[in-house]
Amino acid sequence: MDIIAEVLDRVRLSGNLLFHFELGHPWNLALPARPYALFHYLSRGTATLALENGLELCMTEGDLVVVTRGEPHLIYSDSRTKPFPIMDLDRPTHLGVVHHGGSAQPLSTMICGNFILSWPSRGSVMELLPPVLLLKPTLDGEWLEAILRRMVRESALQRPGQRVALARMTEMLFVEVLRSWIKSLGPGEGGWLGAMADPYIGRALELIHERPDRPWTLRDLAHRVGLGRSVFSARFTKLVGQSMQRYLIARRMSEAAFLLESSDEGIARIASRVGYETAAAFSKLFHRHHGLSPGRYRAARRTDGGPRPREFLEAKVADWS
Repeated sequence: MDIIAEVLDRVRLSGNLLFHFELGHPWNLALPARPYALFHYLSRGTATLALENGLELCMTEGDLVVVTRGEPHLIYSDSRTKPFPIMDLDRPTHLGVVHHGGSAQPLSTMICGNFILSWPSRGSVMELLPPVLLLKPTLDGEWLEAILRRMVRESALQRPGQRVALARMTEMLFVEVLRSWIKSLGPGEGGWLGAMADPYIGRALELIHERPDRPWTLRDLAHRVGLGRSVFSARFTKLVGQSMQRYLIARRMSEAAFLLESSDEGIARIASRVGYETAAAFSKLFHRHHGLSPGRYRAARRTDGGPRPREFLEAKVADWS
């Protein structure tokens, strides 16, 4: 089972290219907080990305940075230059090249866009990523590089179907970003995303995702993957970051939330599909996990016109000027 494919199929991944900049030194751009991830690809020149918490990243040609929580940040060639606020990030793609900055060398070119995961119950992929993700160009990263350079060329000229083409390429870009990040992880990093690479725990995760309704125990899963119970338990907790039972409950609650959001099945039927014999036991655990009863959760998602990540509902725009 391809867990990443299953998760991405359900989160309703979308994205857009927002700007294609040509930047003459000196320049300084201020981007506000947004309820989605923002990415910046520096196709030429150098730059510094700075967050409000003091974190700074030096970018060189070919670097891709993803601000996964949408935190406000600056990108500049000279920090002494007054920041220019970019406030209209929620407009459709700004087609063509946007010129900004001074007239001095070096000239920098950069594309900026967003990644949006629309199903909150399946938003754990973004939550597992670090707040800021820097990907450097590599010899085996040809697909990532090819997508980015194709986006640069596509955004430079206005052509029929351009917005759709850029949106599709942005979705492909996120998948490649995720693959590149997973590949870079060391043992015990990245939660369950990193643990998928482990031959034992990866198989256990597949079994849990394939059949969350089964009454899995440590002994059952350990036997299925070929490890002793205590060794399996310690290995699972170390690599995933939580015990097998806690992960199983979280997986069931995630699956239940998805079914509530996307189907009209009754509560009792959903309870059975995620491994609970009674609707009462399921409802109690669901309320503890999501903060709402299953019925109210479904009603809230249907009333507000679709799911939105909880942590972003109160997001405000910050302006560094």
